[in-house]
Amino acid sequence: MRKKEQVVNVQPQEEKILDVNATMQGSLRFDDPVNLRINGRFEGTLDTKGKLMIGEKADIMANITGESITIDGIVTGNIKASKVLRLGASARLSGDVEAPALAVEEGAVLNGQLRMEKSSNSHSHSKADLMNLQQVARYLEIEKEKVNEWAASGRLPGINENGEWFFDRNRIDQWIAQGSTKI
Repeated sequence: MRKKEQVVNVQPQEEKILDVNATMQGSLRFDDPVNLRINGRFEGTLDTKGKLMIGEKADIMANITGESITIDGIVTGNIKASKVLRLGASARLSGDVEAPALAVEEGAVLNGQLRMEKSSNSHSHSKADLMNLQQVARYLEIEKEKVNEWAASGRLPGINENGEWFFDRNRIDQWIAQGSTKI
């Protein structure tokens, strides 16, 4: 197997997603932030900046380094996320993970070791108690849209990282105790 390293320079565009639906092999590196979604088969190494999304039909055999990584398909390899790793309900990950924040939906499978440390720009909350928007909606027994509305208005304590909301369970519990859930 002959490996090639490919360097791709892409200007960041928040609303655009670069979809890869092909079978690829080798090293893929992005020097600039990009929203990348892989839906096909990939074997080698991935080094990304920005958001990396592994689609439900993807089959990846690669070590992956990135900032915000979302997995909905099959990945065999080690993951190192500098911001957050999200595992969707259909995710199947076999490999070790290093990330300061992890969001796991019910049904996801992770076989490997997990290492979570606070990054230098992390907030004071415990990363183990971090919830995503959907988890908070279930926790509060309200619609996701209401959670988003409250968080965006500053009424609900949360952290918006690259357009995605994260919530510290302890701060949510304090918010509830203060009676802030009343409309």
